[in-house]
Amino acid sequence: MTRRMKTKYVHEGKYVVEVAVTLIEDETEWSPYLSVEDAYKLDAVRDTLRQGNLDAASRYGRIYELRPVAHQ
Repeated sequence: MTRRMKTKYVHEGKYVVEVAVTLIEDETEWSPYLSVEDAYKLDAVRDTLRQGNLDAASRYGRIYELRPVAHQ
């Protein structure tokens, strides 16, 4: 079993949070997969964004605000 770091992006509304997680790779058909803790972490980030709590979301990673680009 090997582990490698991966960046996941959680998008909710006009915000995106960059979250570091660990992917677990092994010989099973489910590989690669997240640990239960990392899956809960991604859920927690999404929940904090839905609540509009950017302070709590910033504890998990860098936050980006999405803005529309004017198209002509």
